[in-house]
Amino acid sequence: MADTGGGVESRKVTIAIDKEQSVSALLDRPRNARACLVLAHGAGAPMAHPFLAAVAAGLAERSVATLRFNFPYMERKSPRPDPPKVATATVRAAVTEASRLMPKLPLFAGGKSFGGRMTSQAEAEASLGVRGLVFFGFPLHPPGKRSDERAAHLAGVGVPMLFLQGTNDAFAELDLLRPVVERLGKRADLTLFESADHSFHVAAKTGKRDADIRRELIDSAATWMLALA
Repeated sequence: MADTGGGVESRKVTIAIDKEQSVSALLDRPRNARACLVLAHGAGAPMAHPFLAAVAAGLAERSVATLRFNFPYMERKSPRPDPPKVATATVRAAVTEASRLMPKLPLFAGGKSFGGRMTSQAEAEASLGVRGLVFFGFPLHPPGKRSDERAAHLAGVGVPMLFLQGTNDAFAELDLLRPVVERLGKRADLTLFESADHSFHVAAKTGKRDADIRRELIDSAATWMLALA
């Protein structure tokens, strides 16, 4: 285990999904950790992607540990995401491993885009034993293909949910997403980031910087989790 400085211990972890399959993971735990987020990557980038690395580092500064992990298809370097059955089993295995590694910490789960949606599907199928779910850009629909069908399973999620969304997110047009969140009632909170897209990028002409959006994003996630922890 390595100390990255600033009181954060980081190490590589292997997560067994079943007897035949395992995936890589990265644990970042600050010494003053008050909660842990099991963090899944998006469809096109692995757990070490700069965005997720920045989220993990920022959460560590705010007393939240993270366990990032790859889905099996990313381990194989395949361009095609795993079927939902495999993806949700991976999420469940990651939460189980986080509970084993940090039995005294309140657990949360979520992820970027595809990873967040697979996490919510896992929770809807059977409780993960977490305090809540955090979505870094919930992918409500493919760009240009307006629909809220991907949110149908959220009715079966019984824990609090935090939706962190850019107002220019082509994967979740707000006139569709807002009613979804409203239907979930007190279980769901929606925090919007003005002018940000699905990757939480903002155009230079807005006068904002990606780093500013990312800081606000991490602040929102940490504040929400620690309030529930």
